[in-house]
Amino acid sequence: MVDRIDEAWIARGVRRAPFSRFLLWAAPWAALLLLGAYAIFLCLRDGLFHTNMDNRYVFGLWIFLDLTVIALGAGAFFTGFLLYVLRKTELKAVINSAVVIGLVCYSGAVLILAVDVGQPLRAWFTFYHPNVHSMLTEVTFCITCYLTVLLIEYVPVFLKNRRLKWKPSMLVFEYHLHKVMVVFALIGTLLSFFHQGSLGGLFGVLRGRPFAFREGLLIWPSTFFLFVLSAMAVGPSFVALTTGLAEKITGRRLVKNEVYQTLGRISGKLLLAYVFFKCLDTLLWINQTAPERGFPAHRFYEYGGAFGTWILFAEIALLGLVPALILLKPEWRARRGLLLGAAAMACLGVTLNRFVFTIQTLALPTMPFDRLLLYWPSWQEFAAFGFVVAYGMLVYSFSYRYLTLFPQERELAMTEARR
Repeated sequence: MVDRIDEAWIARGVRRAPFSRFLLWAAPWAALLLLGAYAIFLCLRDGLFHTNMDNRYVFGLWIFLDLTVIALGAGAFFTGFLLYVLRKTELKAVINSAVVIGLVCYSGAVLILAVDVGQPLRAWFTFYHPNVHSMLTEVTFCITCYLTVLLIEYVPVFLKNRRLKWKPSMLVFEYHLHKVMVVFALIGTLLSFFHQGSLGGLFGVLRGRPFAFREGLLIWPSTFFLFVLSAMAVGPSFVALTTGLAEKITGRRLVKNEVYQTLGRISGKLLLAYVFFKCLDTLLWINQTAPERGFPAHRFYEYGGAFGTWILFAEIALLGLVPALILLKPEWRARRGLLLGAAAMACLGVTLNRFVFTIQTLALPTMPFDRLLLYWPSWQEFAAFGFVVAYGMLVYSFSYRYLTLFPQERELAMTEARR
């Protein structure tokens, strides 16, 4: 009986695992979700003393990972921009998946920020009593508005469910909503551009932190533009990587090879541009910004270990230049394993970049009498973010099972069946 009900909600022409196997897949994620919910409950009930953050380490694991998932979630707005504005029609095969990824990333980030505030009942203060001089105010407004845009973009995906699209009213609503989707793509691009940049600009204006401080370019520090460019560069890579993982886990072809090629080529070009400007920014900081404030650049790397010079090489060369070259060379990009490996390296590169700006920036001393400040998250911090990961996996899994995330899947399945 349960299997029949389950099959009635699955799109025709595609195969899905038996419902019992799907439950086995969802069970560990559900367990992680419950553990994370308990950790969040402790933080909301008792306060942030459950974490290892303090007045010196105000940005910890949550902020670092929030910046990371927001950068990876940029695949939603950038894929929409490429499809609806630049008319890259081949990306229609992954736009639904990109929307779900963006929705998960942004809603998860908003959730964990609500816990990180410490007093979530006062979260509305940022809207009613905004600090107009703070970049975080602009970030809050943009993320909230873009999350609303993502929810609107998710509605047509949801309404394509087999059981819902037979209702005339739902079908008409989905049709008209799809016609104006280009408007939401443009709004999403504008909102994402400013909040991605402001997240980077926030660290660039920290005059008391010479490691992160950057000189202004127009009215923004250079980190404003670097955060935008890095998010645009890794967004397509993350969409390609998640699509490849979905194919590996499900054992089915979901998109045509040209989709991977387009995503890889665009990501490679933007990643190379990002590496170039990142090198210029780093050289300017080493030779001008840091020395002018009495901090020779080598002082920031003399501690070794997690904060040695290797981290600069890994971020720019190993996880920046190398994947860019792989994605730009057609012969290498044509090999699926190399393409997905390069995409994974690019995603790790932006993760390392966000780690440097949050954790490393706060760890390094800024006064002669200061010492290196080490920080390790509590289990509540790990579990709370595990909640976001589990939530994302469950939302994506249910969306894949009951909605049409990959429109080419049915065509590819029919082609293989003829063979």
